[in-house]
Amino acid sequence: MFRVLDLGPDGVATVREGDVFVGPPPQGTVRWIDLVEPDPASLARLKERFDFHQLALENCATYGLVSKLDDFERYLFVVVHGFTADPADPLAIQIHELHAFLGDSYLVTVHDNPLAATQQVWDDAARDRELLARGPLWILYLQIHGLVEATEPLVDRITEDLDGIERQVIEEGGAIDLSPVFKAKRTATAMRRVIRPLRDTLVNLHRRVDRKTRGANHLRDVADHVIRIAERVEEAREVSFGVINAYQALQANKTNEVVKKLTVFSAVFLPLGFIVGFWGQNFADLPFDSPFWFGVMLVSLVVVPAGLLEWFKRNLFRP
Repeated sequence: MFRVLDLGPDGVATVREGDVFVGPPPQGTVRWIDLVEPDPASLARLKERFDFHQLALENCATYGLVSKLDDFERYLFVVVHGFTADPADPLAIQIHELHAFLGDSYLVTVHDNPLAATQQVWDDAARDRELLARGPLWILYLQIHGLVEATEPLVDRITEDLDGIERQVIEEGGAIDLSPVFKAKRTATAMRRVIRPLRDTLVNLHRRVDRKTRGANHLRDVADHVIRIAERVEEAREVSFGVINAYQALQANKTNEVVKKLTVFSAVFLPLGFIVGFWGQNFADLPFDSPFWFGVMLVSLVVVPAGLLEWFKRNLFRP
């Protein structure tokens, strides 16, 4: 479905729906065309009215791309992404993709579902004509800024959760459920796949647009913002690996302690088996009927393990 927002030379903003006004704006008019859930017929209409490149239109029909910037001389084709928390799983992300054709006097945005950032800018631009008066680049910047701002709460929550789990592992050293950590690691990896291309795209977009155009410097600012978010995502990913490694190291140390104790018990009882087995042999030369040697055997059953325990205590269990 098409919707068109025009700002004419008289400074009046007009909102229309449908494809009647889909096309390059008249002289002195700034036009924003927003297309939600594109179908072949609507993309064909853009091809007919704007003569957009076929590759760009094919990209508009395909979602799951990486953020990128293509320069077609008359216009720029931009693909940008953002993400928010998935309503079904707070530790998962829902990726949002926005395609945009940026011309001198028009902006055409295409997305497969309603975007909160786009709707907010649309409502603001319909109320405040100064937004469209700043040009199509400013409208695109506001949408990108909204997408980027929406990513921060999820990054903050994942970072705080991982920090809490890390403190629990290090300070308490107890058994924990690692499933949230693995979910956070997968989410951080998915965030990185979105953020890194977006960062490069915004830097390239800032270099391609006219530096005198309103919004150019703001694009650089939002690019720096994305870089900071990318660094935080990398930190969250490293923390998740660190939590997993620390937990595994603690569990390995506990296992080693158990194995050490079992080894000590085995070493203590091994000579006892030998003593009992030796004196239990049925040979006539053994003094089996001697009270003295019977007492020696009983004493050895106490002295030998006591001596071994003392030796282990001094040599293996010293602090």
